[in-house]
Amino acid sequence: MADANQFHDRLLSLGLARVSEAAALASAALIGRGDEKAADQAAVNAMRDQLNLLDIAGVVVIGEGERDEAPMLFIGEEVGTGKGPAVDIALDPLEGTTLTAKDMPNALTVIAMAPRGTLLHAPDVYMEKLAIGPGYKPGTVTMTMSPSERVSALAAAKGVSTENITVCVLERPRHEEMIKEIRSTGASIRLITDGDVAGVMHCAEPEVTGIDMYMGSGGAPEGVLAAAALKCMGGQFFGKLLFRNDDEKARARKAGINNFDRVYTRDDLVRGEVIFAATGVTSGSLLAGIKREPGWVTTETLLMRSKTGSVRRMTYRSPVK
Repeated sequence: MADANQFHDRLLSLGLARVSEAAALASAALIGRGDEKAADQAAVNAMRDQLNLLDIAGVVVIGEGERDEAPMLFIGEEVGTGKGPAVDIALDPLEGTTLTAKDMPNALTVIAMAPRGTLLHAPDVYMEKLAIGPGYKPGTVTMTMSPSERVSALAAAKGVSTENITVCVLERPRHEEMIKEIRSTGASIRLITDGDVAGVMHCAEPEVTGIDMYMGSGGAPEGVLAAAALKCMGGQFFGKLLFRNDDEKARARKAGINNFDRVYTRDDLVRGEVIFAATGVTSGSLLAGIKREPGWVTTETLLMRSKTGSVRRMTYRSPVK
């Protein structure tokens, strides 16, 4: 008989998909309404309610922020019935609140689950990120390389010209010099306005998305979620925490991080097996968004398990109540 306190990823995965779907459905009514906070809150409430139905002893290690700033799904919050396995939860109830509010592509609900103590408790600071897809040798690209060197190295490994490489970059003023350097190689850039978890995930399926590499800085918590996705899909991820002041360093120390110069690999950020679910809110190159028809609503969810490398695309059609 299976031990109810063990991390049985196969048994837990469908429940995780339901959590992701519920958050997406809750935010559906707010697509294009211009209210980012309301869309996020709807997703948070639904995700929290569904998590508390699962037979897990869960702790949110990547969430909406510190307890004082986030009344729900805050870092350290306990979720689930408390009767099952002890697990870490990393989540972004609505990755792309602006995308949802403006009805722009690639808004997702995202959640990952792993055995307790295996996900990095990343502080809410910036992280420099670098990701490529599966099939490349370790060291093909590194954090010590310049952006142009990374493009050249990946092109050589892929056996193509640098003109055939496409890099995904978050469109921010801090990336302007990096963008110029990447374009100087002849590579093309796909700029995204939000959603760097989805941006990293694009690298895992270059034949579908057209994206070969992701680079640039964004939130460290999203880096853990992105690493969880790549652990399931395949690919390499590197991250280095960036600190702007002593307060951010103190936040890192509180999370148990003392080496401020460390470069984290995918398997440093996600140290055990993980299950990952993402549901499309607005349509994009990864997932179809929520589709409304008379009397029905349909979602598409990506459900993945690192243990088996399985990637499922699940369509859920529900009557409108």
